[in-house]
Amino acid sequence: MNDKDKKHLEEITKSLLESIGEDPNREGLLKTPQRVAKSWEFLSKGYKEDLDTLINNAIFEESAKDMVIVKNIEFYSLCEHHLIPFHGKAHVAYIPNGKIIGLSKIPRIIDHYSKRLQVQERLTNQIANTLQDILQPKGVAVVMEGKHFCMLMRGVQKQNSIATTSSMLGLFREKDTTRNEFLNLIQTNNV
Repeated sequence: MNDKDKKHLEEITKSLLESIGEDPNREGLLKTPQRVAKSWEFLSKGYKEDLDTLINNAIFEESAKDMVIVKNIEFYSLCEHHLIPFHGKAHVAYIPNGKIIGLSKIPRIIDHYSKRLQVQERLTNQIANTLQDILQPKGVAVVMEGKHFCMLMRGVQKQNSIATTSSMLGLFREKDTTRNEFLNLIQTNNV
């Protein structure tokens, strides 16, 4: 984010504070516009990141043929409808077809798309489609479970609601046994 954009966000934040009845010159709020601009720079970094740089050539030739799963990956994003956070856990699997990816790159891909204004449905599909595009595996599965503050602290105010979305590609869509194996494995206890 350039200095002009940061200044603009600071001005908008000061105006917002005034619009809700606050005094932006109050001691506790004096640096809030700068903090908010810095926060938005981080929360929206997915727009400016380069996916190839993020993956950093961590794709390797490998003869592995069995399912690879990374589960319980925390994610944090912002609802594009209210600019209020949602967060949860993502479970990701793929079946290699001659290539594997460094395991740490899967959470990085999730973060890349999470650090944008989002809806959980799109986020789930973006992660699955990216893995499909870069690995060309036999299948990709992504399940995301999220708590949305637009439902928790405003609107319907349902504290225990969890939104679950999934994207199943390749063998995960075509074969019930493959899909069920994945779904059963993400339910097992952690290490």
